[in-house]
Amino acid sequence: MVPLNWYIWLSAILFCTGMFGFITRRNLIIMLLSVEIMFNGVNVSLAAFSHYLQDAAGQVLVFIVIAVAAAEAAIGLALVILLFRHHETIMIDEINEMKG
Repeated sequence: MVPLNWYIWLSAILFCTGMFGFITRRNLIIMLLSVEIMFNGVNVSLAAFSHYLQDAAGQVLVFIVIAVAAAEAAIGLALVILLFRHHETIMIDEINEMKG
């Protein structure tokens, strides 16, 4: 059986990788993917603690986080498409106004 701290380390590595990608990249699609990686890091820790504590509440919360992440991805990609149609770029540095 894999110890709990291995899952926590994996969760921390995933979350830090996503945070690093979100902070350093200026491409909107890469930033959305980095947020998804951070969500997955949280999901790994929730599932690990749920299994360790023998409680199903963490696993239910994982499904809720997955649903929120899917909605965030759909809305985020729709906004990226609208920004690309309006500004013809998805680089965050080149988009200097957020007016409608």
